[in-house]
Parts: sequence; structure tokens; C-alpha cells
Amino acid sequence: MMEEARAYEELRVGFTAAVSHELRTPLARLLALLESAALPGGDRDALLAKAREQVEEMSELVDDVLFLSELESGREVVALGSTPALPVLEEVHDRLADSAERADVDIVVDAPPAVELPLRRRMLYVVAENLAENAIRYAGPGATLTLGARTGVLEANDDGRGIEEDELPRLFERFFRSDRARASRGTGLGLAIVKHVVASAGGEVHASGGPGRGLQIRCTFPAP
Repeated sequence: MMEEARAYEELRVGFTAAVSHELRTPLARLLALLESAALPGGDRDALLAKAREQVEEMSELVDDVLFLSELESGREVVALGSTPALPVLEEVHDRLADSAERADVDIVVDAPPAVELPLRRRMLYVVAENLAENAIRYAGPGATLTLGARTGVLEANDDGRGIEEDELPRLFERFFRSDRARASRGTGLGLAIVKHVVASAGGEVHASGGPGRGLQIRCTFPAP
């Protein structure tokens, strides 16, 4: 019991330190942008627009941290009945259409109308949205993401630039970013949330792919 408590405390302290570290970067950028906006001759509107982006990045990080906290404290019920997959995937497609277009990433939805997955609707949406946003951020221009579902399986397969194979096992760690992803916006929590939700529903998450071979993420759920 004491070993478990010690391990939990180490995890909590480590997570708090990681969150603090992740917040420092956008805060430093925000301060620099505001200081630049105060100088004469600067493009104040452009600088303030960039400052807004940093605030949004911090807000996204805080939202993700709070959501993970709710999952871990048991306040979010993950598996409660089942949800038809196709309408949720189509909703994710529509909401992210503009972001995907800006990133030159095409999103294709592939799910039979009758397929249901053992997640609450909100949880299914969270998983699908994070999978799609990951591809939009990192797959690269010209990539196609197929967001699909079949009985017991939710998949996000892209044909983009991929990542190094030795980084695949770390994809679902909190705040992990591969070398290619460090310059991109993102909290580093999206795939950690995916894994936590799927695991809470009794499922598993697996990633495969490699440089030039895209990234394939498969979420599998136990049979009802």
C-alpha cells in the first residue's frame, strides 16, 4: 500500500512538473509578443494575433489536463452503453474540415451505418477528434487520413510522413512529441487521452508505421 502511494506521489509530482514546463514556453512567447507590441513601429495587430494563439494554446493545455484529471478521478463515465460510430466520425470530419484544408490533409470517413462502439457519445467523439487532430498536425501536406470503424475497432490511418519506429511505443505518453512534432502546436496530451479513454473502456491502442509509411492507430474494444 505504501509503495503504491509512493508511486502515485512520484507520478503526481512528475505530471505537475511536466505541466509547468509545457506552460512556460507559450507564456514566454506571449510575454515577448506583448513586449514587442508595446514598441513603436511594430505590427501591433499581427503581434496581438500571435499572442492570442499562445493564449489559445495554453487554454487547450489546461482543458486537456482537466479532462485527464476527470478521467483519472472517475468523474467521467467512459463506457455506458454503445454509440453509432458513423454520425460521430462525420461530425468530427465536419468540425475539422477547415483545419484539415489549411494543413492540406484530406479526411475520409469509412464506417458502416450499423457499427456501434462501446463508448458514451462524448467519449467516442473525444477519441476520434484527438486521432484526427494528430494526423492534421503531423501527417504532412498531401496526406490522407482514413477515420474508420468496424465492429470492436476504431482506426485512424494516414499515409503521411510517419515517425521513427523506435518512437512508436512512446506515442501515447503524456507530453511526448517526436522530433518532427516539436515545432508544431499541440499539447502533447491528445494521444494520451485516447489511450486513457480506450483503456477505461477495457480496450487497447496500438500504433504502427514508419518514416514515409504514415501512421496507423487502432483502438480495439472487447466484445459486448
